[in-house]
Amino acid sequence: MPSLDEGAEPAATRVARLFRNGRNQALRIPREFELDADEVAIHREARRLIIEPIDRKPSIAEVLAGLEPLEEDFPEIEDPPTKPEDLL
Repeated sequence: MPSLDEGAEPAATRVARLFRNGRNQALRIPREFELDADEVAIHREARRLIIEPIDRKPSIAEVLAGLEPLEEDFPEIEDPPTKPEDLL
C-alpha cells in the first residue's frame, strides 16, 4: 500500500469534495494520499485540519512470534518444597 512518508516527495495538491455521512462531515482521500494505517489522529491548526496516522503497537503475540529462540538451555533452579505457614 503506498503511503506519504516523512521525507517523501509531496504529491501535487488535489481538490476533494466534502460530503455528509449521517451527522458527520466526510472526505474521500485520493489514492496518492493514502495512509498506511487503520486509525488516524485529527487536529486543527488555525483553518487547517491535520490528519496523521497512528502507529499501531504490535500485540504481545506478534512480539513473541518475532523473537529468535535461545541458543542456550535454561539453568536448573533448585525448587525446594514450600513450608507450611501458620496464618492464625
